[in-house]
Amino acid sequence: MPYPEMLVAPMRQQLENVGFKSLMSAADVESILQNASGTQLLVFNSVCGCAAGTARPGVIAAVNAGFKQPTELLTVFAGQEVDAVAKAREFTAPYPPSSPAIALFKDGNLVHFVERHMIEGKSAEMIAENLKAAFEEYC
Repeated sequence: MPYPEMLVAPMRQQLENVGFKSLMSAADVESILQNASGTQLLVFNSVCGCAAGTARPGVIAAVNAGFKQPTELLTVFAGQEVDAVAKAREFTAPYPPSSPAIALFKDGNLVHFVERHMIEGKSAEMIAENLKAAFEEYC
């Protein structure tokens, strides 16, 4: 059962405020990631503490840094848009499902993935530096 929208709306809005598009259905995910060109950053958002404390702030810092940037900023919300998240996870195989998580695609191929265990215990600055390095390499 999905979380109540009133609970997740502020967490979703944090990413939308910096240009992320929320993908609400499996069809949304497939239409953007299937045969994509350019680069897409996809954030698997979550209600957990590591999403609030480090993942979202790290992602926001990376996209606000003014360096190379992905062509598209996308997000799905784990525990909320269940079908969209399931479809997005098909694109991040063979990595096991986890949230929060951060995926970078280039020309339809997964080129960088930050799993939950790489977020837990890390600072927002460390996550931002990881993403900025990936942007520099792939964007």
